[in-house]
Amino acid sequence: MLPTPTRDPAAVKGVMFGLTAYTMWGCFPLFFALFEGVPAFEILIHRIIWACLFLVGLITLLRRWPPVVTALGEPKRLGRVLACALLIGFNWGIYIYAVESKQVLQASLGYFLTPLVNVALGMLVLREVMAKLQLVALGLASVAIATQFVMLGELPWISLMLALSFGSYGLFRKQVPLDGLSGLFVETLLLFPLALIALAWLSWNGASHFIQNTSTTSLLIASGALTALPLMAFAGAARRLRLATLGFLMYINPSIQFLIALTVFGEPLGIIQLATFVLIWIGLALYSWSAWQSRPRYAAAS
Repeated sequence: MLPTPTRDPAAVKGVMFGLTAYTMWGCFPLFFALFEGVPAFEILIHRIIWACLFLVGLITLLRRWPPVVTALGEPKRLGRVLACALLIGFNWGIYIYAVESKQVLQASLGYFLTPLVNVALGMLVLREVMAKLQLVALGLASVAIATQFVMLGELPWISLMLALSFGSYGLFRKQVPLDGLSGLFVETLLLFPLALIALAWLSWNGASHFIQNTSTTSLLIASGALTALPLMAFAGAARRLRLATLGFLMYINPSIQFLIALTVFGEPLGIIQLATFVLIWIGLALYSWSAWQSRPRYAAAS
């Protein structure tokens, strides 16, 4: 009689962490939509400032200062971290703008595109050899974007900027020997002086919404914690799950955004846009299948 397979407690906990992280990221449009009348640039400034301050407390609580001190003590290596910081800051800004301008469908499309952009960057920059199905997936994504450009006369620039910035961020982040929490803190720390200068400029010109009312002030402060919390959950998932499993969970984020755009914000989905999504979904299915087929296989225990 065959033994009943037992669940791996670490894997179950990893899935829960992953679901938490990607669900929180997927629901971000609901949060950023609450900032009525506050420009995306100002929200970005406060997101950087309060995320940095929140992470100071968190890293102190978790006693995670050694890797941070080591990273800051090697200025020559901070160039890549600064590149990561600028890319993630740009990505945050574009995303907030997409929500404020009621273009969450484009944001969703951008994050659906990101895995395929990662494949393209791996091939072009790292000279990685791509499987045939991955090349087909890239081709379908290219056809989807070209179709939208030809039929609608415009590129989905928000989608492309989100995918390219986050894909490039991942490329640089691979070369930085820092865990997710420490890396995010160093990145926000490098952006912190720029954010303070920008906040001072807004205040000097009377354009700041901070301390204008309790609701807006609370939301701006909360944006910092909400930046760090899903990343902590993601780090917990990454330590416990295979990369292939994380890859499948990743689609939860843009899927939730897609549903929110249609059901909550009532964004229109035309035939051409739907065709774009369908082509990219097919490409993602092929990419996921290829990734699953190439996963490491372990021999059964005797």
